[in-house]
Amino acid sequence: MDKAQILIASNRGPVSFSTTADGSLEHRRGGGGLVSGMISVATGIDSLWVCAALSDSDRRAAGEAPGARLDRTHDLGGMSVHMLDIPADVLTGAYTDVSNSTLWFVQHMMYDTPNKPSFGSRFREQWGHYRAYNEAFADALVAGAAVNARVAVQDLHLALVPHILRNRRPDLRIAHFSHTPWAPPEYFRMLPSQVARELLEGMLGADHLGFLSPRWADAFLRCCAEILRADVDLERRTVEHGGRVIEVGVHALGADEDLLRESAAEPAVAERRRTLLDLVGDTRLIVRVDRTELSKNIVRGLEAYRELLTARPEWRGRVTHLAFAYPSRGDVPEYRAYTESVLRTAKEINEEFATAEWTPVILEVDDDYPRSLASFQLADVLLVNPIRDGMNLVAKEGPVLSERDCALVLSREAGAADELGDAALLVDPYDTLDTAEALHTALTMPEEERRKRRERLAEAAVALPPRRWFEDQLRSLG
Repeated sequence: MDKAQILIASNRGPVSFSTTADGSLEHRRGGGGLVSGMISVATGIDSLWVCAALSDSDRRAAGEAPGARLDRTHDLGGMSVHMLDIPADVLTGAYTDVSNSTLWFVQHMMYDTPNKPSFGSRFREQWGHYRAYNEAFADALVAGAAVNARVAVQDLHLALVPHILRNRRPDLRIAHFSHTPWAPPEYFRMLPSQVARELLEGMLGADHLGFLSPRWADAFLRCCAEILRADVDLERRTVEHGGRVIEVGVHALGADEDLLRESAAEPAVAERRRTLLDLVGDTRLIVRVDRTELSKNIVRGLEAYRELLTARPEWRGRVTHLAFAYPSRGDVPEYRAYTESVLRTAKEINEEFATAEWTPVILEVDDDYPRSLASFQLADVLLVNPIRDGMNLVAKEGPVLSERDCALVLSREAGAADELGDAALLVDPYDTLDTAEALHTALTMPEEERRKRRERLAEAAVALPPRRWFEDQLRSLG
């Protein structure tokens, strides 16, 4: 089969598999605007998507396909996909232990530092798995790439891939994109020195590095200057290293308006909307939609709502907090404990304030995308208060679908604050009283101001939709 001119590398692929009752395999496309945007580009060009098998059904599909090329055994709508069956111990070490339990915590600055981390011999073994995982991706990319092909590597799971490719295939044009924040050198130095250097040098194998916010790009540049002693130009955002000049760009991923509106028009959304209206009656609605990630700050968001009901008793019985907190990373102990804290806090608020006619917090922890879209339509206030977030697409999706001119209460530490800050109500994510006052301001904002702010939010939210976001990165490679 011909080699591809454009290659995408990501931990999670564009399709996932499940086993039906009769034992056959079926697949579905990955959800969300980002995957859809990348798929829309990938299906229109000579491309190959390399990803990892993340379930038993995925592994079976990869094993049954010649050369693990899923497009040879399944109709993928024109996509070519190479799904890697990574050994279980390597996948666990690289994905769960290093990417999710170490690098994610560093980049979000989320460690409880008196207790964690501790980088001993076990971590060195896990780091070996991370290296092996990146090598497996690099092997597949080298095998599948045409001469002078362009390669788009995604996220912290694959930070070493650019350097490996550069050594083995210097003809390739390589981009790497970081979907998380980037920690400043003062925090990034927490990693073992060799690991920190290896990560930075791994990414600097690329020709172009992309980040969601100027803050994250500049933090990466500072790490290169202070840890690698590389020649960095902060104004032009370039790094000179190993005799090459690497460009660092900012690509602020936006919402996919067409996909959102198409999804919101589905009958399931109208059904969820009716159910929600029956639950909340004629109360005003404060909505949040998040995964139960530590960075999303759900507990402090609930505590801010409790502050609102305490300091502003006039809102009791007149406002409802719809909190949708969907499961995330149940294999990481800190996440399981945090989910319990979310459930406990919501229960305490309801025990303190609920009446026979009114439930202050309606918390749902089962993933239901149509219900999320319905809640965006109905929200009077959208609460997005992460401690630290690469972008946060919810802050952009909500105003696009809003039918009530929702006000946005937004953490200044979300990447989205760069673009939405002028029209949102910005808050300190640690200050629950400040957030409570912002909720009150949002609920009492005059209609005309709400409308104007919501229009500005929606316009900024769709400025760089996923397809254009991805095409911009490919263009950066020439």
